Amino acid sequence: MIRVLCLAAVLVLVMAAPAVAHNVTAGADLRIAQTIAGAEVTVVVKGTSRVPGPLRIGVVAYQAVAGLPVGLEVRSVEDGRTVTATATAAADPRYAELRVERTGPHELRLRAGGETAVVPFRVLVDRGSAADFLIYGGLFVAALLLVGGLLTGALSRPGTAMALAAGAAAGVTVAAMVIVFEPWVTPSPPDGAAPTAEAAAGATVAAGGRPYAQARVATVPARPAVGEEFTLRLDLVDGSTGRPVDDLTVHHEALAHLVVTSQDGRYFRHVHPLRTAPGRLEVRLTADRPGRYLAHAELEREDSGGQLLEAGFTVGGDPEQAVPATAGEPGPQSTGATAGEPDPPAAVPGLRPAVPVAGRPATIELAAPAGVRPWLGMTGHLIVRSRSGDFLGHVHEMGSPGSRLRFTFSFPEPGRYLAWVQYATGDRIVTTPFTVDVTASEAAR
Repeated sequence: MIRVLCLAAVLVLVMAAPAVAHNVTAGADLRIAQTIAGAEVTVVVKGTSRVPGPLRIGVVAYQAVAGLPVGLEVRSVEDGRTVTATATAAADPRYAELRVERTGPHELRLRAGGETAVVPFRVLVDRGSAADFLIYGGLFVAALLLVGGLLTGALSRPGTAMALAAGAAAGVTVAAMVIVFEPWVTPSPPDGAAPTAEAAAGATVAAGGRPYAQARVATVPARPAVGEEFTLRLDLVDGSTGRPVDDLTVHHEALAHLVVTSQDGRYFRHVHPLRTAPGRLEVRLTADRPGRYLAHAELEREDSGGQLLEAGFTVGGDPEQAVPATAGEPGPQSTGATAGEPDPPAAVPGLRPAVPVAGRPATIELAAPAGVRPWLGMTGHLIVRSRSGDFLGHVHEMGSPGSRLRFTFSFPEPGRYLAWVQYATGDRIVTTPFTVDVTASEAAR
């Protein structure tokens, strides 16, 4: 009997799984990248185990921002209760502690450098399940009956002892059966999870999921000039209803990943725009050369798949007005003076094969300094754009931080591609640009 109890306890520890609602897990940390006040930061909302209770929020800095203060305001959407605090962005942040009174939908308002972002999130607390009650209750009752049976047997009452032992065996059997069949049972959502039906909110989800979002892209001012700060704005709308799309899920630690490049590829920014209103994303930029620019946004709606939105805009000015990018400009900076296509093309270290073939995997390997740390949940990022700008690809280095970064990528067509490898160190995000010439396969020639 003791061996049976021990086996059941081990099964509980091995097979127990947390409750999940969409892409959010009760008790897990929420990490959201933001480009705010000229810095790339990640806001971390620590998971909480009880409500009312403390909610800890920190701001991780990925650039030297000299202790950027970030105002925090958490508001409950359901009752309007608001609490405030201040956090300081740092590579190893100190977490501000706020108190929340209930689970459910909340808004986190960030203020820094004259910019404001409103990030929706949910306070979730695992409520447990009937399966947990049966497992632990069965084991607890079995333990009590087993002890009672041993004591009764010691008092020379074999009939009663046998009855208690049988009850203990029944309790262990119930717990073991629940453990075995629990993975096939849909877990109950945690307290504060989104409802499964959204009819009350005036939205219905078709069997195939939500449609992709459409984007209206604009700049403020309408025609930005070289060297002047401007706002790049994305208004997301539902193609079937025309309503603002305000149900983005956190995708690789961001609501949206925005890659902005000049047509010639010499200007490059990988940023994470702020949600400033329902369905509206904004980021401040400064262009260093006039001409045509391309914006590619990666995002994902709830109950839908990931998608890539593309748009273009123009920066005015005389080509002789081109200025080097400033260190305080939003987004990561490259290790060299030019963050685009070198002339002549730069050799790619560790490219195998030396001349990739379209449609076949190629390996790109890059030496990395000591102290590389994860950014956006990954050790490194490879962003690839066709010379025309019609294609953009984004893959990750899946290994742990080390002295080498290795990426595998299949170029879709022959031609020249612009590429950027990005990784984070202790105080900055490093961007290494290069070009790759891809040839056609023998069968396609």
